[in-house]
Amino acid sequence: MLRDELVAHLHQLLEVDQYQDYAPNGLQVEGAEQIKRMVLGVTANQALIDAAIECQADTILVHHGYFWKSEAQTITGMKYQRIKKLIQNNINLLAYHLPLDGHAKYGNNAQLGKLWQLDDMTPVPGLVRLGRLAKPISMDQFKRRVAESLGREPLHLPGGPELVQTIAWCSGGAQGYIQQALDWQADVYISGEVSEQTTHVAKESGIHYLAAGHHATETWGVKSLAEYIQNQFGIECRFVDCANPV
Repeated sequence: MLRDELVAHLHQLLEVDQYQDYAPNGLQVEGAEQIKRMVLGVTANQALIDAAIECQADTILVHHGYFWKSEAQTITGMKYQRIKKLIQNNINLLAYHLPLDGHAKYGNNAQLGKLWQLDDMTPVPGLVRLGRLAKPISMDQFKRRVAESLGREPLHLPGGPELVQTIAWCSGGAQGYIQQALDWQADVYISGEVSEQTTHVAKESGIHYLAAGHHATETWGVKSLAEYIQNQFGIECRFVDCANPV
């Protein structure tokens, strides 16, 4: 498949124009014109690039790419080494950040809701989701469900009721959206990371908070997109999990 055709298709599929993002979405580094084999992962780190080179992939697709608004504009050091390897091996780098968090079907948050068996009842469009369990369960039971699904024990900051049913969540570094979860009267709010003040907000406001891992909550969008691309276009897709404890 032609690279530009896939990029145009993903641009429309992921509704890229709906987001004001912190980095460019789509093609970030140009490589081969024809796409036959893709490696997908959470972050375009050196380990992922090396894995793509080893399996002779022509394209890498990630959630966390390059050229963030807060980073230096120069291509030196670590960024130079990464981009050099991409160019030397004629590998395309595609990256989709907020569109791959927020997509209603293939996004991280949509996939997490399915994983935790939540009926999505989000009242307004946005990244933060609100869901409901079929019946109330203990917080310990729900925490085990999250831990088993993500393969890691979340940090639990208690504050909510013993039995929980209404769950709000947002993948990645979205701990600051806890107020939105409170406004929606959620019993639990889940995100990837945590800040010092989150402890006090949860305890004093009556909500449980789970920090389930930035990386762990953001593997699901690229996994679902890999399956879609392979089924839709017959492109060989391989998800590579470069483990990250954060």
